[in-house]
Amino acid sequence: MAVEIGGTEIVRAAALLGAGFAMGVGSIGPALAEGFIGVKAVEAIGKNPGEAGLLTRTMLVGQAVSESTGIYSLVVALQLIFVA
Repeated sequence: MAVEIGGTEIVRAAALLGAGFAMGVGSIGPALAEGFIGVKAVEAIGKNPGEAGLLTRTMLVGQAVSESTGIYSLVVALQLIFVA
């Protein structure tokens, strides 16, 4: 017995694949950026330990800004899953 696949199933499958792709690609950039920011902050603290508090705050702000790209990709993925 053959199973018929209609247009709605194809659209749903494409939306789920797109959501996975959006999260996969959209999380690579923030992960690399946060790692790079962390490395540079540790290097800066090693060179000037007296400014550790200021450097840590600046590092956390930079990581929060770079994480916004990952949050945007999460929003797109959720829209693909629940709206499409």
